[in-house]
Amino acid sequence: QVQLVESGGGLVQAGGSLRLSCAASGRTFSVYTMGWFRQAPGKERELVATISWNGSLNYADSVKGRFTISRDNAKNTLYLQMSSLKPEDTAVYYCAADSRGFGRTTVDYWGKGTLVNVSS
Repeated sequence: QVQLVESGGGLVQAGGSLRLSCAASGRTFSVYTMGWFRQAPGKERELVATISWNGSLNYADSVKGRFTISRDNAKNTLYLQMSSLKPEDTAVYYCAADSRGFGRTTVDYWGKGTLVNVSS
């Protein structure tokens, strides 16, 4: 089992920045591909960014150049640095861990989410 706990969400004005963190506990953090997903009101959950065990990165087109995903395996922590935030970034952000690189329809582990609210 892997437990994931997100933090760092909140209210921010458009153009501002936030850093989300995801603390992982349980089985070996470093072997998992980690990712951030988000779900806006009335919309489906979507991928934001992923980082593999060896540091390979993947970003949604909508956040490229504005968001940066990183991980600290020594601290069992995943991060998402968000800059130049837009109102359309408003969503609940979820941390996730997957042993297959998010290549399936199911994901091994999810956090409970943290709300990011970007005001215009």
